Formats: sequence, C-alpha cells, structure tokens
Amino acid sequence: MSLFRKKEKEIKPHKEIDIQKEIKNAGKEESLWIKCSSCQELLYRKEVERNQHVCLKCLYHFPITVENRITLTFDEGTFSELFNNIEPVDFLKFKDTKSYKTRLEETQESLKKKDAMICGRGKINRIEVVAAIFDFSFMGGSLGSVVGEKITRTLEEGASTKTPVILFCSSGGARMQEGIISLMQMSKVSGAIYRLKSLGIPYLTVLTDPTLGGVTASMAMLGDIIIAEPKAMIGFAGPRVIKETIKEELPPGFQRAEYLLDHGMIDMISPRKELKQCLHRILSLIT
Repeated sequence: MSLFRKKEKEIKPHKEIDIQKEIKNAGKEESLWIKCSSCQELLYRKEVERNQHVCLKCLYHFPITVENRITLTFDEGTFSELFNNIEPVDFLKFKDTKSYKTRLEETQESLKKKDAMICGRGKINRIEVVAAIFDFSFMGGSLGSVVGEKITRTLEEGASTKTPVILFCSSGGARMQEGIISLMQMSKVSGAIYRLKSLGIPYLTVLTDPTLGGVTASMAMLGDIIIAEPKAMIGFAGPRVIKETIKEELPPGFQRAEYLLDHGMIDMISPRKELKQCLHRILSLIT
C-alpha cells in the first residue's frame, strides 16, 4: 500500500551560527544601548561601563572580560601571567557539524587566546595571591583539559609558595568535545584543592554569572569561603532543564546568588565595586 509509505528524505542540519564571528561583528557595530538581561531595562552602554558593568536600575552584574577582572581586582601593574604556554589538543578527533580542531583554531584566531583560563600571580592591596580566572568568551568558559591543568598548576603554585589561591568562576560547564577527559578535570582539580587545604593555605572562590555544570559540582563549591556576585546564576543544570525534569514550578529567584545564600550554599554576596576590599579583608583575617 503506497498510500502509507513514508518517503525518505535527507535530514539537513540547521544552518550553523559562527558564534565567535557574530561576537566580532557585534563589536564593530556596537550599539549605544544595552538591555539588562535581569530587569530588561534599556541602558546607555557608556554609563554601564562607567558603573563597572553593573545595571544602574537593578544592580545586575554583567559578565566582564578577564582583562577587566584583573584591572578591578589586582593592584596596578602587579599581575603577571603564569602557565601561558599550554594549548588544547583534540584527543578524541571529535566532530559534529565542525571538527573540534577547527573550532579551536577559529576561536583562538578570533580572540587571540589559547584557551578559557588565565592564571597569574598578583597583589590585592599588597597581599600576594595566586589566581585562576575563567574566560567565558572562549567556548563558554568550558572546563577542558587545559583549564583543568592550569587550575591544578595554580593550586600547586600556591601550595609550594604558601600563597593564598583565588578562583574566579564563569563557565557553562564541561567541554563536551573532550568527553571523559573533560570530566576527569573535576577530580583532578579537587585533589589539588585537598592538598592545598591540607597545608592550611586559603582557597577562595568567586562565583560570577554564570557558574554552571561540572565547575559548580567541583572546584567552585570547594572554597574555604565562597563569594558570589549579585544575581549570578549558579547551579548544575539550568532552571529550564530542572523545571522540565521535575514537572514543577520553581521558586522565585531559583539558582540566583541570593537564593543560594538564603539556603546556605554560599557564604556571602559581594558587589563588584566592593569585591577587592572584601577579598582584602578576608585575606587579612585568615593569612
């Protein structure tokens, strides 16, 4: 009966969007206005930038670049980068609509960076620290072999020099193109954190918007003191996925920093303008 016969048709993938190209083009045609993703208010971009990328209406903290993070956090001229010669490898020869190797090359060329992690030594009001900073612009700050290795080396540097370590988190989670190798970084870094803590050396984490997936499930939540920026999205899976899984409405503010503070998941919330002084006070007390 040909009436019920299914016609075979080739399934064509959706047209792929080159994210890094879109970001680059957007920068060239940058609008004078920016919409707050929290309160939906239309804001004058220059005012937001002068306010350290914080919404003037609802105080939502926009994501910032690694360079801005370094400028706001460390004493001028004191930050020196470490371990900048480590590059990612396509261990699994992974390919979806595009090979992982090609994605890496395109992202590296677009951003002039090797991977999603910058590590270094610097001073916060003259107190020396070692820091690791996620770069969300590089493949969503995903946790891959290079990110895990650089955080581990940062922790080992802190252990060998008896210097406090600070981790600034901003990540969408594990890097799927590296499969199990990416997931192994969770235990690898957690082991290095344990060795650091065994020596009585402080380990602080600063969670920014967003901090998700395997990063939240390991290194982000292992800090001696866990600090978050206001309204930061923090969790394992996103709220939409959780809602669809449990088939229930989620409480207001679910997975935002304020909700986690109320439920004892983090220790404190610090506005960006006060973060440097907050870190200095903590380090002064515990070092």
